[in-house]
Amino acid sequence: MKPVEYKVSFVPCSTRPIRYDADLCIGCNRCVSVCQCDILLPSAKKGEHPIVMYPGECYYCGACVMVCPRPGAITLTHPLMNQAKFVPVVK
Repeated sequence: MKPVEYKVSFVPCSTRPIRYDADLCIGCNRCVSVCQCDILLPSAKKGEHPIVMYPGECYYCGACVMVCPRPGAITLTHPLMNQAKFVPVVK
């Protein structure tokens, strides 16, 4: 059986919801497998962080951050509009 090849094009977007720290990411691709909206693609090079192909479709659910075995390797940044709605808890 011949392997199937898929071709995708990067879709530019003004938001950057997911950012990787290349020094911390081990390229395990757990974030790719858990992403509910399929915006992440594994890197072609082993050990490198995944590619964020469709950043505008991110749900901001945080599943990628929670499944990551390396704390700090993935940063999820909500849009400014969403950030303004969060109220810090004062203890």
